[in-house]
Amino acid sequence: MAARSIGDLRDALTWARERSLPFYVLGGGSNTIFSDQGFAGLVIQIGMLGMESQPAGLAVRVTAAAGEPWDDFVAHCVAQNWAGIECLSGIPGFVGATPIQNVGAYGQEVADVIEIVEALDTQSLERVTFSAAECGFGYRASRFKAADRGRFVVTGVTFRLVPGGAPELKYADLQKHFVNLPDGTTPTLAEVREAVIAIRKRKAMVLDPAEPNSRSCGSFFMNPVVSRKEFEIIETSARATGLLGPDEKFPHYEAGEGMVKLSAAWLMEHSGLQRGATHGGVGLSEKHILAIINRDHGTAAEVRELMNLVQSRVSKTFGVHLEPEPVFA
Repeated sequence: MAARSIGDLRDALTWARERSLPFYVLGGGSNTIFSDQGFAGLVIQIGMLGMESQPAGLAVRVTAAAGEPWDDFVAHCVAQNWAGIECLSGIPGFVGATPIQNVGAYGQEVADVIEIVEALDTQSLERVTFSAAECGFGYRASRFKAADRGRFVVTGVTFRLVPGGAPELKYADLQKHFVNLPDGTTPTLAEVREAVIAIRKRKAMVLDPAEPNSRSCGSFFMNPVVSRKEFEIIETSARATGLLGPDEKFPHYEAGEGMVKLSAAWLMEHSGLQRGATHGGVGLSEKHILAIINRDHGTAAEVRELMNLVQSRVSKTFGVHLEPEPVFA
């Protein structure tokens, strides 16, 4: 059922409740893997549309309904020269999904710019709002994905963006892309958006019917976050076993409060996994090892099997557990 309004959403939830049926709320579907047996309940697709903006001092508040396609929203904001989400270009799905997973890429994440999340409480069927602080944002995480998973349906999101702001150029691939710019020159938001999409295309992370490696849910595994002490143990073990050369660096990034973020792709490749590896009708992308692709009539069961194989290999090699990003329904 398509829910194009709050009223539609309430009606759908009430219909499912009266029949004691489970329900699943679907956005664009780009991050969901349904069972081969289907879903034994009501699937509600969010179809609410609309955008509005208003000045907020030196910033601008932009509110988008949950059913707005995310990349269209990013393109609109970039065209208005509003900075804050330009590095999140080329990501599929709808606006309503972004606060749930705290969507991020290329040095930005929505937690940095979200001001308000509007939602419907599936228990009381009342409308509620959350400030950014109340959303419990973390790395690819939020209260909507953890303690309150399934309780709230996001209906709209308000972002605080910066008119005429400078683009974010933290990510190494972006820095390399613009390395030949004259000193003192900064790329425009539109140029950064174009660069991000071009980089994603090289990795087959933009849907393209002519590119088999793009048939995926994007990056399948999250970059694991461990304590500084755990990282030192993992690094020492990797050097002792020859997985890491004496002068080779173990890629990692500071994650705050004594925590360290590791590269899931690096861990996979150094566990003996290879791009293009196959498992039945699915496999690892030839262009980006983090993507599990549908090679030809792949099944959800095969995706799970390959996921388990990858997790087992990385765990045995490094003692690190990889968490999947997609949702299994």
